[in-house]
Amino acid sequence: QKSRVARPILACLLLLLALSPAEAALGASPRILRLKGGGKAAFNMEFDKQGYVDILRKLIGENRHLQNNPPLNVPQEDLASGHVMRTLEPYSVENGGVLKLRRETFVQGRGNLIIEYPCGDPKAPYCSFVGSHLDVVPANPDDWDFDPFQLHVDGDMLKGRGVTDCLGHVALLTQLFVQLAIKKPKLKVNVACVMIANEENSSILGIGVDELVKRGMLQHLKTGPVYWVDSADKQPCIGTAGCVAWELKGHGKLFHSGLPHQAINPIEMLMEALSYCQRRFYADFPPHPDEEKYGFVTCSTMKPTQWSYPGGGVNQIPAEATISGDMRITPFYKVQAAFDALKGYVDDLNKDITQLPCRGPCSKYVLPQDDLVGKLEVKMIGAPYSGIACKLDTPGHHALVSATKSVLGSAKPYSLTGSLPLVYELQQEGFDLQIVGYGLMKTYHAKNEYGLLSDFEHGFRILSQVIQNVSDSTN
Repeated sequence: QKSRVARPILACLLLLLALSPAEAALGASPRILRLKGGGKAAFNMEFDKQGYVDILRKLIGENRHLQNNPPLNVPQEDLASGHVMRTLEPYSVENGGVLKLRRETFVQGRGNLIIEYPCGDPKAPYCSFVGSHLDVVPANPDDWDFDPFQLHVDGDMLKGRGVTDCLGHVALLTQLFVQLAIKKPKLKVNVACVMIANEENSSILGIGVDELVKRGMLQHLKTGPVYWVDSADKQPCIGTAGCVAWELKGHGKLFHSGLPHQAINPIEMLMEALSYCQRRFYADFPPHPDEEKYGFVTCSTMKPTQWSYPGGGVNQIPAEATISGDMRITPFYKVQAAFDALKGYVDDLNKDITQLPCRGPCSKYVLPQDDLVGKLEVKMIGAPYSGIACKLDTPGHHALVSATKSVLGSAKPYSLTGSLPLVYELQQEGFDLQIVGYGLMKTYHAKNEYGLLSDFEHGFRILSQVIQNVSDSTN
């Protein structure tokens, strides 16, 4: 599961309709990409394995300060982007090179890094790589078999927090732009990269890609495909799920467990209420026909993941208890509609809580003598975010599939019910948004995280070929 995007971003995305200052200065809109085909071998780009490991080692060496779990861990993404900038600065325009580098910062120490390789034609469309982020999820060294805060190289294995998600991709894109700067291929597209801050947390906005979008700083990328490079397993990811986290609280009556007939047991009430809500959820959001087309391995789901209660003795029936969980919603249903349905289920139960079966002859949800009725309360945790079904008939998709086939021998697009921030909103605003990544899905957010050097080399070759395909197919 990936990090979250709040609903205010939907309003912010309306600002994308305005031209960026750079485009306004040109006096004309850039050309729009039309993919015609392609298939040439990628220009002579070389993956520097040692250079890749060197920059990744520096990035992983900062990850203790890149952990994103406020208020305990507030990342300082500039520590990571600083290494990228120092690697690329010898090739910058300021130093006689070709790369344009700039850091866009909205919160001190937490900037986003934008890199561009211009083709020389100010009206040319863009081929962009977005989404590789400079923060990581926390790691507890006591749970790991090795130190997560430094890079360990074991043959083909690269081990450490952030190798798969997502510092390995930051290092990959750094090497890609080093090679663009060295080889200076003649292209018909501008190539851009946006390395973002604050991807792993949505409770605080105005830091990362949401603020870039709000200020119209990505508007010009709409002229060509945008590849969100934060996925895994080397194949195109064509679908992700939306997610809404929920909390269901049961209010009962505290009493001695030896006299259960004088209590309202919120734990039992919640068990039955959850079962009721799940039955209705799966009736209202059944497997969708397009899930098979996109290769989703599961349908939309609703499930509990946490239990809690205020505490007390084992011989006490508590006054309240809480179940928390989430709904993962395939992109063919609306996330808000799913939560509204859940709220409706709970409202129906509160109208007549006795419709829930009791657990034995002494279990009750109503105590007439005390004028007490068990009550349920549901609320959303955080902000919902939507899944995406990538467009399968666009230039960006065809370029990625072709490049993947060229390098790996076959392309096997897949979908999963993990979630990514902002991708749906970008697609709704007209971006040809595609998703890919070269870490390992099985190590995402996991202890003992690792990736494979050979996979990132494949990623380098695929993205190089993508650029070639997009350039060759530009009018």
